[in-house]
Amino acid sequence: MKNVLIVAYYFPPSGGPGVQRVLKHVQYLPEFGWNPIVLTVSNGEFPARDESLLAKIPTGTIVERTHIYEPYDIYRLVTGKKKGTPIDVNTIKKDDQKRTFKENIAELIRATLFIPDARIGWLPTAVKAGMEIINKHNIEAIYSSSPPYTCSLIARNLKRKTGLPWVAGFRDPWTDFLTTPKRWFLPKMIDRRLERSVFTEADAVESAWEGITSDALGKYPDLPPEKFHYVPNGFDAADFPETQAVRTDKFTVTYTGSMYGRRTPASFFAALELLINRGVVAADSIHLRFVGRFGAEIEEMFAKASFRDAIEVISYVTHEESVRYLQRSDVLLMVVDEAKESKEIVPGKVFEYIGVQKPIIALAPTDGAVAAHLRETRCGQIADQSDIEGCAAIIADFYQQWQTNEWTFTPNHAEVRKYERREGARTLSELLGK
Repeated sequence: MKNVLIVAYYFPPSGGPGVQRVLKHVQYLPEFGWNPIVLTVSNGEFPARDESLLAKIPTGTIVERTHIYEPYDIYRLVTGKKKGTPIDVNTIKKDDQKRTFKENIAELIRATLFIPDARIGWLPTAVKAGMEIINKHNIEAIYSSSPPYTCSLIARNLKRKTGLPWVAGFRDPWTDFLTTPKRWFLPKMIDRRLERSVFTEADAVESAWEGITSDALGKYPDLPPEKFHYVPNGFDAADFPETQAVRTDKFTVTYTGSMYGRRTPASFFAALELLINRGVVAADSIHLRFVGRFGAEIEEMFAKASFRDAIEVISYVTHEESVRYLQRSDVLLMVVDEAKESKEIVPGKVFEYIGVQKPIIALAPTDGAVAAHLRETRCGQIADQSDIEGCAAIIADFYQQWQTNEWTFTPNHAEVRKYERREGARTLSELLGK
C-alpha cells in the first residue's frame, strides 16, 4: 500500500458539500492501493459543521491538524457583524445588490491582501507539518483539494521541496470565478501568476466539472490539455439506506444546501404563483422544504411569498439528516447560480439528488452541463431561470403525477451508477500512479 498526503482545508468536522469529495476519496482510495494521510486545520472557520462526519473517517486514518491564522473575526469587526455570523451567505451578492460602506471596505481589504484567499494564514504551519509527514510516513504522492486555493500553494511548496508527484484537485475555477473577489490590477496579477504556477507545476489537475478545465485552458492556452482530468462529483449509495415508499399528504418539494446571492428560488416561486392563481395547484396541498443555510435576501423571499404557510425552513443539519429529507420528498429542487459560468457549473448536490433517484426540477441553462447530466440519467426536467412558463409546466406535470400517484419517472440506472463515489476514487488512484 502506497501512502498519499492529502492537503484539504475542508475535512470533518467541517460540513457542507466541499468536504464530501475529499472524505469519499479518503474512504475509497485504500481499495485501489493508496493509503491516505490527511493534513488539515485544527481551528478552521467552517461555514457549517457536521460532527457526525468524524465517524465516517476510516479507522486508523492518520489526520494531522495544524493551526491556521483566520481573519474572519477581523472582517466581522470591520463590518459590524456579531462573532460567529456566517460570512459567505451574506457577503456573496449579485452585481446589482448594494453593499454597505463597511462591507465595501472589507471587500477591498479581502481583494487586496488575502491572495489567493483568506486561508493564506495556513501556509506556514501546513508546509512545515507536510514536510514532517512526508519524511515520517514515506509519502509517495500528494493530492490537494481546492478551494481554498491556499491548499494548492501548500502542495506546490511541498512538491518543490520533494519532487513528489502531485495531483491538484479543483472543485471550482480559481481567478475571476463568481465566488472570488474582484481584484484591482496588482493583486489580480499576483493571483493569476499563482494560479498559472499551480497548473504548470502540478503533474495532473483533477477537475470536479468540465468547465473548470475549460476555464483554465481558456486563460492559459499553452498548457497541455492532457494534464487535465475530469473526475465528477458523485454520490455514495451507502449513504442512502433503502426506505419504504410512503404516500405524502402534501406535494413535497425539497431543496438542500445554501442559497444566497446569485442562487435564488425567485423563478420557482414565480412559476408556482402562476399555477396557484390559475387554479392548477392548491396552495394548501403543497409543502416546500428548504434545508440549509440562507442569506438574508432569501429569508425575505420566504417571508413575502403568498404561499409562505407552505414553506418550511430548516437550518443546517447533518449530511445524514439531509439525505433523509431528500428521501422523504416527492420532487427535489435544484437551482444553479445566475452567472456567466452557469452553463458549465455543476453543483456537487446534482449527483446526490441523482443518487436519491427522486424526480428533479432544475432551474439551470437547458443547454448546460447540469441539463446534460439530468438527461443522460433521466432524473429530472430543466427550465432556464428566465422561463417562468417552462418551470410552471414542469411543476404542474409532477404535481399531477403526485395527485394521481401514477409516476412516469424512470431513471437510467446504468448511467446513474457511473457517479458512484468509488469510481471517482478509482480514477484518482490512477492519476496518483502516473
